[in-house]
Amino acid sequence: MDSFTSFLCLCSIIFQSISLIEAQASLCRTTCGDIPINYPFGIDDGCGSPYYRHMLVCSNLGNLYLRTPSGRYPVHSISYSDPHILVTDPLMWNCRDGDHFRPTRPFSLDTSTPFTLSSQNDYLFFNCSEDYVIVEPKPVFCERFPDRCDSSCDSASYLCRHLPECADALSASSCCSYYPKATESLRLMLRYCASYTSVYWKTIGSTTNSPYSQVPEYGIRVDFDVPVTTRCLQCQDPSKGSGTCGFDTQTHNFLCLCKEGNVTSYCKGHDISKHKRAGVIAGTVTGISAAGAIGIGIGIWVLKKVRAEAPVTCGVQSNENRVF
Repeated sequence: MDSFTSFLCLCSIIFQSISLIEAQASLCRTTCGDIPINYPFGIDDGCGSPYYRHMLVCSNLGNLYLRTPSGRYPVHSISYSDPHILVTDPLMWNCRDGDHFRPTRPFSLDTSTPFTLSSQNDYLFFNCSEDYVIVEPKPVFCERFPDRCDSSCDSASYLCRHLPECADALSASSCCSYYPKATESLRLMLRYCASYTSVYWKTIGSTTNSPYSQVPEYGIRVDFDVPVTTRCLQCQDPSKGSGTCGFDTQTHNFLCLCKEGNVTSYCKGHDISKHKRAGVIAGTVTGISAAGAIGIGIGIWVLKKVRAEAPVTCGVQSNENRVF
């Protein structure tokens, strides 16, 4: 590969690096589509809490997904007042399937994360083999003492008798309700059942005391914790600059992300220039300038060796010009 080609490829790499730093210099995005993205979450690396790093992904089309060990799931909504995420699994049974059951997969969460499956979820299983699954109506006392009845799948479940949005969707299939205690329990159930779906109880109105304050809807409710720290509260305080809580992407240490750069406390009244770091969301102009200076210096050195008639092959992968 000749000198001119080397120069073009080198310039391409340098400008890609500058673009990356410029992208990191922007403040954290606060929405994905119409879903608000607030602390502790972030869809840009270095934003939010490091405990939720890379958990949410925003596609180029503005669709938000939750990443778990079992796959990526579309996010329907996020509540910060009652901390939970509502996700859907396209492979779960839905009303349009009726008595036709598609292959599915067990939903799971990484137990090392602050996410937990909500107790407001109910799981319905269809066409289970009674040779392996205990399918029977649960006694009335199970409503008061559910731990005494957790070994059977309830064939008299209210939700099985009143499927949300499509009460008559099943004509020749059986249904029972069971709450798996762990992912392995869910896997075993799906080994002996044709399919399943998740229903969560959505709170409506301002009171939860009324028996009609909750309605069933399809989806999976995932609860989350909000790690609150004094430094984050000070960072967000309007009287101290209204910064954004974030973290150093290399050390995971707390950073308050400000328009002018990063600080370890709060934006207002601090010399931000002392805390600027490349490689974090609110990055530095210094990093861009340094990259530009290096690029110009190397460019001048390479141009002295360029042959005017040299062919250009930078866009083609070969053993000579492969970057990785």
